[in-house]
Amino acid sequence: MHTIHPLRRKDRATSEEEAMRILTDAEYGVLATVDAQGQPYGVPLNFCVMTGAIYFHCAKTGHKIDNISANPKASFSVVGKTRVLPADFGTLYESAIAFGELFEVHDKEKQQALEGLLLKYSHDFLQEGRQYIDAMAAKTRVFKLSLQTLSGKSRKQITFQASPLSCKKNLE
Repeated sequence: MHTIHPLRRKDRATSEEEAMRILTDAEYGVLATVDAQGQPYGVPLNFCVMTGAIYFHCAKTGHKIDNISANPKASFSVVGKTRVLPADFGTLYESAIAFGELFEVHDKEKQQALEGLLLKYSHDFLQEGRQYIDAMAAKTRVFKLSLQTLSGKSRKQITFQASPLSCKKNLE
């Protein structure tokens, strides 16, 4: 089980529900793994969240697969909405990070995960997407990151006091 380090800026911690929303709504995430020699590797990828777990697909072999074979523990991070405020020397943001263990999924769960990706990224092309899944499923591996911990962090408002008139900016 992963031990969560205490968040330094507790005022920016989100609820677990908000962290799950940020994770689910994110367009892509970064999977971080470690190889057998302890070398870290972070790779951006598409994903979907189903039944409280993160699913992604990949090729049959590669760097990511080698790392998962050596050590199935991983972290996964996403950044949701952002807004850089140059004049305030700050950024409004929302992010989430998950820790867990990776497992390859097969059969029905693999099909459900591939359809979950299809619904998330190509929902206007479901029929064509299902045909694509049928044609490519044998060449594809699907993994599940079972979440052991999930946390979120956000800064949705900046109040900057450069003068007697304060300036308030929001992420929304």
